[in-house]
Amino acid sequence: CYIGKRRFDRAVTTLLNEGVTLDLSVSYRAYQLDPTAPVDEPEPVIEAYARKFGGTTRAESIIASVTATAAEEGIEFRMDRALRANTMQAHRLLKLVARDRPDLEAAVNESVMQAYFTDGLDIGDPAVLTACAARAGFVADTHRSTIADHADHADDELTRLVRDDLAWAAERDITAVPTFVFNDGFAVPGAQDSTTFVRLLRKMATA
Repeated sequence: CYIGKRRFDRAVTTLLNEGVTLDLSVSYRAYQLDPTAPVDEPEPVIEAYARKFGGTTRAESIIASVTATAAEEGIEFRMDRALRANTMQAHRLLKLVARDRPDLEAAVNESVMQAYFTDGLDIGDPAVLTACAARAGFVADTHRSTIADHADHADDELTRLVRDDLAWAAERDITAVPTFVFNDGFAVPGAQDSTTFVRLLRKMATA
């Protein structure tokens, strides 16, 4: 998702620099690739990958490949210290930002991804999420209890918004991240290269 977002952003910048008029609105939707991840006990990602992909050697190979791809996009991946954590609270944070400061949604989203992929932080921890939001300019201190994983938040507004997104994805048979859905129509799965996004956006702008 981090790589895909960076490539999409570059495509948009390329077209704007060319003088192409884009009537563009980007919405970030929640998707839990690993909803069974522990809420309070994060574990090293390398261990989870080893179980999923058949051993440490295979896991290390996959991580090395994606780390090299990220580096080509100017992103430092440190999956050797990344923590597998439940992402529900991170998604709730993004819904809070989208509601109160939609202009900061993209920045907070990227801040959370940096915390996970680069900084090795537990993005299931409300304190970490509060810091991620603050780094992007969203003062979340007053909302920390809103972000936190309390029982009384099991069916609050933010959680319902996340669940609505999960249902939206299921209705469209989305099973991979990232997936880019254009005009609530056709879906493009995976972190496509920037030239692919340029071609798609240019075609849509022309139409």
